[in-house]
Amino acid sequence: MSESGNNTQAYPVPVRPPFPFERLFYALAFAVIAWFLFPVLVVLGIAQFAVYAIEGHANEELKSFTRRLACYLWELLTFICFARDEKPFPFGPFPKEK
Repeated sequence: MSESGNNTQAYPVPVRPPFPFERLFYALAFAVIAWFLFPVLVVLGIAQFAVYAIEGHANEELKSFTRRLACYLWELLTFICFARDEKPFPFGPFPKEK
């Protein structure tokens, strides 16, 4: 017969990684940038609409710029949501025209 009180079997204690304070700091900083960037993109969209309404075609330079800003906003959001681990600009390259 075995005694249940004498069970000295050691169970491994799961090791948790330390809290990611650095990631939290970067995520909060990138969230502030994204917070200011979104209204800028909306204003640029309104400006592009005005150009289109007046000239009958979109301004290609403005279109290229807003596309790059939208890609940058996407990179910010994906970093904040842990969908990517690479830090966006200014720690990585600014998105290029596709």
